[in-house]
Amino acid sequence: MKVLKITFIIALSITVLGCKNEKKETELAVDGTNEVFEESVKVIPITHGTLVLESKSEVIYVDPTGGSEAFKGQKSPTLVLITDIHGDHLSTSTLEALNLTDVTIIAPKAVTDKIPSTVSNNIITLNNNETTKHNAINIEAIPMYNLREEALKFHTKGRGNGYVLDINDERIYISGDTEDIPEMRNLKNIDKAFVCMNLPYTMTVESAASAVLDFKPKTVFPYHYRGTDGLSDVNLFKTIVNDSIKSINVELLKWYN
Repeated sequence: MKVLKITFIIALSITVLGCKNEKKETELAVDGTNEVFEESVKVIPITHGTLVLESKSEVIYVDPTGGSEAFKGQKSPTLVLITDIHGDHLSTSTLEALNLTDVTIIAPKAVTDKIPSTVSNNIITLNNNETTKHNAINIEAIPMYNLREEALKFHTKGRGNGYVLDINDERIYISGDTEDIPEMRNLKNIDKAFVCMNLPYTMTVESAASAVLDFKPKTVFPYHYRGTDGLSDVNLFKTIVNDSIKSINVELLKWYN
């Protein structure tokens, strides 16, 4: 009987340790690669402002651009979110190439007015400060706009959307094209944040870092950081953020070739 009891304890220990190891693997984040996989949401950068969010039950394409070839090897989307009318966010040719007939597309009115009705059977207009639900995902449209006088022409208040998604017990913020607006600084309980930083169209690295230090997401992904003078210094962004708050995880993914 003693031998049997010892064998059972050893087997049970191996099983428990195996489960712990498996869970740990799902929680590892990858820095500087093309994806981050955590227990709930997988983040896949495509390019610039285009990304894929993948959970066990949903595959969300955000601002799909680059044609169908940009999504080669990706799972088919269950939801598409579009932030603004500019070509690096709204690409009707990409929407048509992806065959989204039975896929829900959510976007502000300025965008949905430009999407051909043949693209999808379910195009939902969602404007600033409105909310909707897609299956188990709560979606809130957050304003995105410029503050600097010389940049007001790029993104007027009320036209485009940022988004906050409540998915799998996480709150995920997608900034769209914006400056460090009060609506961003006042966000609460954000687990993952995608924050733009490129001149002259959005904001400086310093402004983006200042806003992030205000709303304190658990993890922030600099994205949409190619401007007219090249790529913004995301390493400087990381330094500014972590010099003030070391606990904010700044993930630098590969958005550009």
